[in-house]
Amino acid sequence: MQLVIISGRSGSGKSTALHQLEDEGYYCIDNLPVSLLPALVQETSRQDFSHFRGTAVCIDARNSWKDLAGFVYIVDALPDTVHTEILFLDAQDAALMQRFSETRRRHPLSSESIPLADAIAKERLLLGPISSDASLVLDTTQMTIYDLRDAIKQRLLKNSSGTMSLLFQSFGFKRGVPADADLVFDVRMLPNPHWVKELRMKSGLESEVQEFLESQPLAGELYHDICAYLDAWLPRYRDSNRSYMTVALGCTGGQHRSVYLADRLFNHYKARFPNIHVRHRELQ
Repeated sequence: MQLVIISGRSGSGKSTALHQLEDEGYYCIDNLPVSLLPALVQETSRQDFSHFRGTAVCIDARNSWKDLAGFVYIVDALPDTVHTEILFLDAQDAALMQRFSETRRRHPLSSESIPLADAIAKERLLLGPISSDASLVLDTTQMTIYDLRDAIKQRLLKNSSGTMSLLFQSFGFKRGVPADADLVFDVRMLPNPHWVKELRMKSGLESEVQEFLESQPLAGELYHDICAYLDAWLPRYRDSNRSYMTVALGCTGGQHRSVYLADRLFNHYKARFPNIHVRHRELQ
């Protein structure tokens, strides 16, 4: 059977993720106690549940803290017939605080004696055993609800073939490094099209910016060096049964250099990796 465990810090989008899986035909349960996971698997493995695509559960800091500490052992003890994917959603602390402020909801760990900032920090520690064991981590800081739904459909639900899902993501360092990045390449040493007046308002997806960067020997040298590294190591990640891989490329603003390289790498590797995607965070 297919089991998807959704976890993450409060305000990161877990409810949206669970609703998406429900729409996709999964039997979904929110706030399941970790200790009941084996019983749920046994129950939903019955023929009565065969019309569902799989089972999805949300397990987070509302659980027993003792059970959260033993999460890895409980999951490892599930039957071999259960194919388990763990999706962990996260966001930067400032984004989580803003979301709680806008919705006026109370954080599950906050109280009169525990302010919101402390509750958010404490939650990260409590969920450490789950995040460290996650199959896929998504940073939702810059995502809309629609971006998150699309990411789940593209990366989680399309990965049933067992092939490694590869994402090339461009970003701007001034807005922070994506929390879900597995490999990060800093491309800020390349000549910046921002300082060319005619290119300032364009992006790395436009031909004028691409031609400018392709005329720079340093850009070509960096591209080939990154390809050489990925050629050597992406197959190793895939052979180690890695399900997801995010390669992030960052420049200052995430508009020109990182976008150009991420898109070029996506086009270079799409013939070798059928489950491949590209995302330009700052162009969303």
